[in-house]
Amino acid sequence: MKIEDVPQDLKYFKNTIIRDVTYAVDDKGNYRSVLSDGWSVKNDALDVTLDDINEECESIRQRVLAGETSPLEYHAAKNFMGIDLLSDYTGISKRTIRKHFDPNVFSTLDEKTLNRYADVLRISIDELTSIPE
Repeated sequence: MKIEDVPQDLKYFKNTIIRDVTYAVDDKGNYRSVLSDGWSVKNDALDVTLDDINEECESIRQRVLAGETSPLEYHAAKNFMGIDLLSDYTGISKRTIRKHFDPNVFSTLDEKTLNRYADVLRISIDELTSIPE
């Protein structure tokens, strides 16, 4: 692909400082890195992925409303964090996080533990302990 052909399809990067780095051939035939504002094909793939994630989050939200899991599982999923990643960022063991997905256990967590989760998920404790209607 030539530099002038690098896609600039704004969708996900609109009004952000984020850009993709793409490699393209300059007029001398050398590869150079070029900033791209997105590519429709990649945007379509992201749409499919985000739809899947949103469906999973809605399923988890329904489970929270039914009292089957805690809001922690919902907020972790909304932030693209599985148990492994959440454990890495919080320093809380995977086994303990699984226990915290139990709504009865989650309701007994102290403020320090809730703060650890809230900080990593970049939300307040009030947001962490509830879910959107």
